[in-house]
Amino acid sequence: MRDFSSSHEWLSMNTATVRKQWELPQIIDACARRGIRAISPWRDQVAAAGLEATRRQLKEHGMQLSGYCRGGFYPAADKAGLAAALDDNRRAIDEAKTLDAACLVLVVGSLPGALQGKPAYTDIARARNEVRDGIAASLEYAREVGMPLAIEPLHPMQAAERACINTLEHALDLCDALDPGQTGMLGVAMDVYHCWWDPKLEQQIARAGDAKNTRLLAYHVCDWLTPTRDLLNDRGMMGDGVIELKKVRGWVEAAGFRGFAEVEIFSELDWWQRPGAEVLDTCIARHKSVV
Repeated sequence: MRDFSSSHEWLSMNTATVRKQWELPQIIDACARRGIRAISPWRDQVAAAGLEATRRQLKEHGMQLSGYCRGGFYPAADKAGLAAALDDNRRAIDEAKTLDAACLVLVVGSLPGALQGKPAYTDIARARNEVRDGIAASLEYAREVGMPLAIEPLHPMQAAERACINTLEHALDLCDALDPGQTGMLGVAMDVYHCWWDPKLEQQIARAGDAKNTRLLAYHVCDWLTPTRDLLNDRGMMGDGVIELKKVRGWVEAAGFRGFAEVEIFSELDWWQRPGAEVLDTCIARHKSVV
């Protein structure tokens, strides 16, 4: 297990963590000033800043992308919607490739319209079939351009609106079905916020690394607060909650993962209210002490 106590060279910042304080160019500059070597930006932030401008700024700072957020949201009410989702994912793959991201993170979607409170249907099995077919189609194009896809299982509380893949086991089953050769082009983004509770977590992490090409493509950290005031936007800073972060990282590294620990915190009531500099400095300190 790597020693993080004296360096933050393996810290990456998911730009959602300070998206309420700064626009993407300011986030990149602030991270660079602190010696943070990697970020994982969101597509809307990149669109606002400009794809080519973002690429140039990252290159100037010698900064990497631990991932790119996000593709997915495959299910739809009709054939036109399914086709539109595939087109959007192709664009996301192209953007990730332009920025030389380590992977494109897939938040796969679920019941179409549920986020707006008006689901087009309630058949979650149908949604899962559409997710499988959508990832299979995206994978064909991803292989052509050389951009790995990382399925992110989300906590079951988000099964209706955001993702109908809710355990690491389910995500890995899908990887095995669509990429049986374990080519490195399809894997998982494991976010501790979504997976920490799973009684099969250690077993499934070991399974993900059970071949020469680990399926662990991205590793996201934050903490689970008790009580949690908002299930989407009340993530905790590492060390402020109940997740056994060092233990889980030990499992992840034993499975072959040697990438960045990417901090992703949605915090409407706390960290989004604080100065961005304070948030970044706290992330660095906690990366060294508790991650």
